[in-house]
Formats: sequence, C-alpha cells, structure tokens
Amino acid sequence: MFETIVWATDGSELADRALQPVIDLARMHHSKVVAVHANELLKGRFGGAPLLSDEPELIAKIEGQVAELREMGLSAELKVVNGTHDVPVLIAEAAKEAEAELIVVGTHGWGGFRAAVLGSVARGLLHAAWCPVLSIPPDREHVATETAERVTTA
Repeated sequence: MFETIVWATDGSELADRALQPVIDLARMHHSKVVAVHANELLKGRFGGAPLLSDEPELIAKIEGQVAELREMGLSAELKVVNGTHDVPVLIAEAAKEAEAELIVVGTHGWGGFRAAVLGSVARGLLHAAWCPVLSIPPDREHVATETAERVTTA
C-alpha cells in the first residue's frame, strides 16, 4: 500500500519517536523510507543562511539514522531540502517529488493558542501535503515532564 514513506525529521527527540512507526510500516509494506529534513533559510537581508546554527550536526545525526535503517535491510535515503518557504511546504514538496504515499511526523501534541502562536509542522503538513499525514504524539511521560517544566519556569 505504501511504496514510499516520508519520515519528516528535524533531528529532535519527537521526530525520533516517529521513526519506530515508520520502520514498522516500511517492514509491513516493503516500503522505501525517505528521511526528509527541511532546512528553512532566512529571508531578507540575511537570505541564504540556515535558520538553525547546528544544522551540520543535525544532518550528520540523521545520516546515521538512515544508515541504521539500511543496516536493518530497509531501502532508505536522506533528502535535505533548502528554501525560504515554511517547513511544512518544503516537506510536502519533497514528499511529492519522492512520490510518497504517506508522511510520518512527530508532534508536540500542542493545540489551541500555543500551537497557533508557535506554529506546528504537523498542522501545516495537513494543509500542504498531497498525501496522508500520520502524526505521532509524544508519550504521556514526555508531556507530563514538559508541562511540569513550563509550570516551574513560569
């Protein structure tokens, strides 16, 4: 059913949590996995500079994860996309180019005002993607820890 699955990753712990469902689906459907990392570039006067200063380290980490997928016997590749568009649009365009039937993305699980203010790649993908998007929420322990940290720093 899914010949190609895009795993949208920014190298974060939440993106890493989405990897296991990708592996399970890829094994079940004998799918190719395309890890897509969107490198949003600054606009304006500083145009062309990466938004994240640790971009080379993130890419190296994801390259290692893709190599591990191959060692597991899965067909996998990394696609780093650069552009000034929003991250969801960059990921959606990469998924379309890869002819993916599914995009899998980790999410904070935030809703309401916080998601609207901070933005949400998962939410943006729902509007930008041309194929289904599977959103993997954090485990309850992660949410509880993050909530406790917000309360203590407020």
